[in-house]
Amino acid sequence: MRHLLPAVLLVVMSAVPSFALDSAIKRQLNALAPEERLEQRCDIEAMERIAAEQKGMRPDKVIAYTFGEPQVTENSIKAAGAVFRSSGEWYKLKYKCRTSEQNLTIQSFDYRVGEKVPQSQWGQYYLYN
Repeated sequence: MRHLLPAVLLVVMSAVPSFALDSAIKRQLNALAPEERLEQRCDIEAMERIAAEQKGMRPDKVIAYTFGEPQVTENSIKAAGAVFRSSGEWYKLKYKCRTSEQNLTIQSFDYRVGEKVPQSQWGQYYLYN
Protein backbone atom coordinates (compact mmCIF):
# COMPACT_ATOMS: atom_id res chain seq x y z
CA MET A 1 0.00 0.00 0.00
CA ARG A 2 3.01 2.27 0.26
CA HIS A 3 3.63 2.54 -3.47
CA LEU A 4 3.81 6.03 -4.87
CA LEU A 5 1.25 7.16 -7.38
CA PRO A 6 2.87 6.95 -10.82
CA ALA A 7 4.22 10.27 -12.06
CA VAL A 8 2.15 9.95 -15.21
CA LEU A 9 -1.03 9.77 -13.13
CA LEU A 10 -0.07 12.95 -11.27
CA VAL A 11 0.52 14.83 -14.53
CA VAL A 12 -2.78 13.62 -15.98
CA MET A 13 -4.65 14.38 -12.76
CA SER A 14 -3.41 17.97 -12.64
CA ALA A 15 -5.10 18.63 -15.99
CA VAL A 16 -8.46 17.16 -14.97
CA PRO A 17 -11.22 19.27 -13.39
CA SER A 18 -11.94 18.65 -9.74
CA PHE A 19 -14.00 15.57 -8.80
CA ALA A 20 -13.62 14.01 -12.27
CA LEU A 21 -11.74 10.89 -13.29
CA ASP A 22 -10.93 10.67 -16.96
CA SER A 23 -10.32 7.39 -18.78
CA ALA A 24 -6.50 7.64 -18.50
CA ILE A 25 -6.68 7.93 -14.71
CA LYS A 26 -9.19 5.07 -14.52
CA ARG A 27 -6.84 2.88 -16.59
CA GLN A 28 -3.93 3.72 -14.27
CA LEU A 29 -6.02 3.01 -11.17
CA ASN A 30 -7.36 -0.26 -12.61
CA ALA A 31 -3.78 -1.46 -13.09
CA LEU A 32 -3.24 -1.30 -9.30
CA ALA A 33 -4.05 -3.96 -6.75
CA PRO A 34 -7.45 -3.29 -5.11
CA GLU A 35 -6.00 -2.07 -1.77
CA GLU A 36 -3.56 0.27 -3.53
CA ARG A 37 -6.37 1.49 -5.83
CA LEU A 38 -8.45 2.31 -2.75
CA GLU A 39 -5.69 4.39 -1.17
CA GLN A 40 -4.79 6.19 -4.40
CA ARG A 41 -8.43 6.95 -5.27
CA CYS A 42 -9.05 8.35 -1.80
CA ASP A 43 -5.81 10.38 -1.96
CA ILE A 44 -6.95 11.86 -5.28
CA GLU A 45 -10.32 12.73 -3.72
CA ALA A 46 -8.56 14.39 -0.78
CA MET A 47 -6.45 16.56 -3.10
CA GLU A 48 -9.46 17.55 -5.19
CA ARG A 49 -11.63 18.41 -2.19
CA ILE A 50 -8.92 20.40 -0.44
CA ALA A 51 -8.15 22.34 -3.62
CA ALA A 52 -11.84 23.13 -4.13
CA GLU A 53 -12.81 23.84 -0.52
CA GLN A 54 -9.74 25.22 1.30
CA LYS A 55 -8.86 28.74 0.19
CA GLY A 56 -5.28 29.06 -0.99
CA MET A 57 -4.51 25.34 -0.79
CA ARG A 58 -3.16 23.58 -3.90
CA PRO A 59 -2.29 20.04 -2.79
CA ASP A 60 -0.01 18.04 -5.03
CA LYS A 61 0.62 15.02 -2.78
CA VAL A 62 -1.19 13.08 -0.06
CA ILE A 63 0.37 10.39 2.09
CA ALA A 64 -2.13 8.34 4.11
CA TYR A 65 0.29 6.75 6.60
CA THR A 66 2.78 9.41 7.79
CA PHE A 67 1.66 9.69 11.43
CA GLY A 68 0.02 6.26 11.73
CA GLU A 69 -1.23 3.30 9.76
CA PRO A 70 -4.63 3.82 8.16
CA GLN A 71 -7.51 1.53 9.05
CA VAL A 72 -8.39 -0.23 5.83
CA THR A 73 -11.29 -2.47 4.84
CA GLU A 74 -12.12 -3.77 1.39
CA ASN A 75 -13.83 -0.52 0.35
CA SER A 76 -12.92 2.06 2.98
CA ILE A 77 -9.97 3.77 4.54
CA LYS A 78 -9.70 5.85 7.68
CA ALA A 79 -6.44 7.79 7.63
CA ALA A 80 -6.09 9.67 10.90
CA GLY A 81 -2.35 10.19 10.40
CA ALA A 82 -2.26 11.48 6.84
CA VAL A 83 -0.50 14.54 5.44
CA PHE A 84 -0.72 16.58 2.27
CA ARG A 85 1.67 18.99 0.57
CA SER A 86 0.55 22.38 -0.69
CA SER A 87 2.86 25.09 -2.03
CA GLY A 88 5.89 23.25 -0.66
CA GLU A 89 4.51 22.94 2.88
CA TRP A 90 3.17 19.80 4.59
CA TYR A 91 -0.06 19.78 6.59
CA LYS A 92 -1.63 17.15 8.80
CA LEU A 93 -4.80 15.57 7.44
CA LYS A 94 -7.46 13.18 8.68
CA TYR A 95 -9.87 11.56 6.27
CA LYS A 96 -12.48 8.83 6.00
CA CYS A 97 -13.25 7.51 2.55
CA ARG A 98 -15.64 4.84 1.28
CA THR A 99 -15.69 3.67 -2.33
CA SER A 100 -17.67 1.41 -4.61
CA GLU A 101 -16.71 -2.27 -4.99
CA GLN A 102 -14.11 -1.50 -7.65
CA ASN A 103 -12.63 1.31 -5.51
CA LEU A 104 -13.13 3.87 -8.27
CA THR A 105 -16.30 5.73 -7.26
CA ILE A 106 -16.33 7.69 -4.02
CA GLN A 107 -19.46 6.96 -1.98
CA SER A 108 -18.56 9.11 1.03
CA PHE A 109 -15.64 11.29 1.98
CA ASP A 110 -15.00 13.39 5.08
CA TYR A 111 -11.78 15.17 5.96
CA ARG A 112 -10.19 17.64 8.32
CA VAL A 113 -7.08 19.70 7.63
CA GLY A 114 -4.74 19.99 10.58
CA GLU A 115 -1.74 22.09 11.46
CA LYS A 116 1.34 22.66 9.35
CA VAL A 117 4.10 20.10 9.93
CA PRO A 118 7.24 22.01 11.00
CA GLN A 119 10.06 21.64 8.48
CA SER A 120 12.29 20.47 11.32
CA GLN A 121 10.18 17.26 11.46
CA TRP A 122 10.16 16.49 7.73
CA GLY A 123 13.23 14.23 7.83
CA GLN A 124 11.81 12.22 10.73
CA TYR A 125 8.65 11.48 8.75
CA TYR A 126 10.29 11.15 5.30
CA LEU A 127 8.58 14.27 3.97
CA TYR A 128 10.26 16.20 1.18
CA ASN A 129 9.96 19.41 -0.78
